[in-house]
Amino acid sequence: MKKKKGSSFLNEKLIPFFNKVSSARHMVALRDGMTAAVPMIIIGSIFMIIGQFPWPWYLNLMSHTFNPHWTEVVQYITNASFSIMGLIAVAGISYSLAKSYKDIDAFSAMIVAIAAYILTIPMQKVGEAGQLTIPLGQLGSAGLFTAMLVGLFVTDLYVWMMHKNLVFKMPDSVPPAVSNSFAALFPGAISLFVVWLIRIGVEATPMKSIPNVITFFLQEPMSKITNTLGGAIIIELVVCILWFCGIHGANAIAGIIDPIMYAALAANYTAFKAHQAVPNIVTKTFFDNFVRIGGCGATLGFVILMAFFAKDKEMKAIGRLSIGPAIFNINEPVIFGVPIVLNYRIAIPFVVAPVANIITTYTAMKMGWVAKTIGIYPPWTTPALLSGFLATGHISGSVMQLFNIIMDTLIYYGFFKSMDRAKLKEEMEAEKP
Repeated sequence: MKKKKGSSFLNEKLIPFFNKVSSARHMVALRDGMTAAVPMIIIGSIFMIIGQFPWPWYLNLMSHTFNPHWTEVVQYITNASFSIMGLIAVAGISYSLAKSYKDIDAFSAMIVAIAAYILTIPMQKVGEAGQLTIPLGQLGSAGLFTAMLVGLFVTDLYVWMMHKNLVFKMPDSVPPAVSNSFAALFPGAISLFVVWLIRIGVEATPMKSIPNVITFFLQEPMSKITNTLGGAIIIELVVCILWFCGIHGANAIAGIIDPIMYAALAANYTAFKAHQAVPNIVTKTFFDNFVRIGGCGATLGFVILMAFFAKDKEMKAIGRLSIGPAIFNINEPVIFGVPIVLNYRIAIPFVVAPVANIITTYTAMKMGWVAKTIGIYPPWTTPALLSGFLATGHISGSVMQLFNIIMDTLIYYGFFKSMDRAKLKEEMEAEKP
């Protein structure tokens, strides 16, 4: 009876609650906005690899073939792509949020949000004439949190005014593009006026700028919590528990966690490029390439066991079908095929394996046995061993991944054998006449 009550609570209350949270328009907007920046990060990472490939003979060959400054030229693209992360994020967040309201012109809302984002950035004087310019750094990873807040707040304010019909209406004969532009005139002006007032108010305080306020009260505290062993474990526990309930855990918390992880990765890139000590262990690549090997739950080891050691025909078939996707860190076939969702037999290793990966990788990087992630972002589908080398620029990254895969396989082994025996018994009983 208790089991039924617990199951009923899970299915009727808990799962719908998390589904509602993860599908809320603001969470979706945050997730989609950050996803919009991923192609530029990958492109920048590719050219960073070309310019900073960690083989001395390669760097010397390129220097002699071209010139000693060839790396700077190659990384023009890296600098350009990494330096607009915040700008892409505010545009993506605003566009996604406005688009979720069916009666709003999302493009106009996005333009207003971009202008508001630029308005929050303090200008710098350059040259003898004291010309004002926008510091490029604030358009990149340093401005991610500002981009998040502006993208949500300004877009909501814009949408509210549009719904209140505070617009300039044009005749029906006017083309839609022109009509939408004029409709955005009043809501856009008020939105920018509000941000302008906030900026003036902040400049009158010791904080001096909106980015400083956000960094002091939000970005730094959250970064200090997440860039710890305990913080990383809590993040992964939440992701695994949500996945166990059938909810895409990484997507559910991406809007909150990913900006911190991307900012940490960008800080590592800046330090690596300047030949300084890389500061952060817990980054986006830390989770994607060293923790979730084979997908959430670190299921590559489990899939290997099923594909090559299962005696039950069903488990062996699922393993062989899942091994290809698992190599590229896609594990929906095994999560829903076994299934792992709401399966108490496999719940413990599904949570323990990725947590163990966090502990071993964090400790190894902290002790200096394994190189930290250097700012390169191999796509999360990059196979293990290759991704470890690319993410750290060192063979120790690949060795760390190999160690984690072996450890994950051992963690899953006892539970796999138990499931295999139970399923084989069920199979044999079903075949009896």
